[in-house]
Amino acid sequence: MSDSAQPFALTRPAHVRGAHLVVGDLGLVSDFYRKIIGLKVLEKNASGEVLGVEGQPLLTLTTGNNVARAPRNAAGLFHTAFLVPDRRELARWLAHAAENDVRLDGASDHLVSEALYLSDPEGNGIEIYRDRKPEEWTYHPDGTVAMATERLNLQALYDSAPKESWNGMADGTAIGHIHLQVGDVPQADAFYRDVLGLKVMARYPGASFFATGGYHHHIAANIWNSRGAGTREENMTGLSDYTLRFNDKAALDKALAALEAQEIATTKTAEGFSLKDPWDIGLTLAA
Repeated sequence: MSDSAQPFALTRPAHVRGAHLVVGDLGLVSDFYRKIIGLKVLEKNASGEVLGVEGQPLLTLTTGNNVARAPRNAAGLFHTAFLVPDRRELARWLAHAAENDVRLDGASDHLVSEALYLSDPEGNGIEIYRDRKPEEWTYHPDGTVAMATERLNLQALYDSAPKESWNGMADGTAIGHIHLQVGDVPQADAFYRDVLGLKVMARYPGASFFATGGYHHHIAANIWNSRGAGTREENMTGLSDYTLRFNDKAALDKALAALEAQEIATTKTAEGFSLKDPWDIGLTLAA
């Protein structure tokens, strides 16, 4: 896909490229992401699968013999957010969900976007959303963006869905952002803003929203369920790690220099630079 066809979120200096969940029941969770969310299996082995859209990997699922269900108040994933190309595709997914009696956890108009919320069979949060055009967003003088949580008219969205069969997520679907549960918001600010170089684009009580290049958020961090949470245990279900891809090498170099200055360990891998955030959530910085 050419840059001109990519969503605004993915053309910024950095964006989220993929997420990796550890699950207890691989077959059950994989079925859900395929049949309900609409991803396709791209790779498969005994311990895991890579799922995506249009050949683009978005979500890795792995399991193991000693996997233990993470408590709801553990640091980790609040939701993985799948960005669909437009409102028509959001409506198509909603009609598919209704036909399959999928229970939604919520539906909101955030001014910058329209979003549907649900959970997978192991309680991992999911957002499916479409962005309004950036020229429709309201930016404040300090560069932050106006966001809110208003009621989304589900009936009107459902009624706008095209009357056609649904065969999975549309080409161009991506992970637009990832929303984390953390133990402390100022500590998240110190890491994601001050070390990695993301800008705080909005704040809610108990949450910060971080992005690059004027997007509303590529990463969010909240304490709504997880105030005071410590580091994740090795065998916990939920978010193992995710990838932040840098389109701007200078931004990546600056982040790596800041990590070195803070003496935060990074490991060079085939994918990029691997590290842990303050709650031991894995993160790969890739170019």
